[in-house]
Amino acid sequence: MAGAVGNPPFVVGLGGTTRPDSSTERALRFSLSAAADGGAETLLLRATDLELPMYAPERPDRTPAAQRLVDALAAADGVIVASPGYHGSFSGLIKNALDYAEDLRDNERPYLDGRAVGCIACAYGWQATTTTLVALRSVVHALRAWPTPLGVGINTAQPAFGPDGSVVDDTAAANLALLGHQVVEFAHQRAASDYDIAVRSRHP
Repeated sequence: MAGAVGNPPFVVGLGGTTRPDSSTERALRFSLSAAADGGAETLLLRATDLELPMYAPERPDRTPAAQRLVDALAAADGVIVASPGYHGSFSGLIKNALDYAEDLRDNERPYLDGRAVGCIACAYGWQATTTTLVALRSVVHALRAWPTPLGVGINTAQPAFGPDGSVVDDTAAANLALLGHQVVEFAHQRAASDYDIAVRSRHP
């Protein structure tokens, strides 16, 4: 993993919709940029990168795109996931991408164990926004990750993005930036903790 003490953490962004320049992808890019401003190395896997075969654990063959996703999650010190709200929950595309974390079950750090994961939900109306965010955080937690204290919900019924893709809602911008910073901060803290444990094990 990249986030050893003194090294920049590696943060992977997953999400968006297949519609070009979607609100969800804009939000993800903004938060991932904040993580980069905090010193992280970042990788964006957009919806078009996540159009993968349905996850089937009994089929070991992986497409190049699926293997890229699995390798990125294995190397990640933190993850930011952004999904649209579809019928009260997050999209099947995002769920399928997260299901590929099952390939990491036998790793030294299985699934998303020990990673901070920031969750972003974009939906039309507060009810769908809230239920989508709750569902996303629940799945992330089931993957043994640490959902960041802040999860960001953006109600697209209200203007949040400008024509150029910028975030024009000050509250949304502040929250997306904070989420990115929390992922990086946790990655640094985890690296320092792992280092301390390693030192103590060598010098009991």
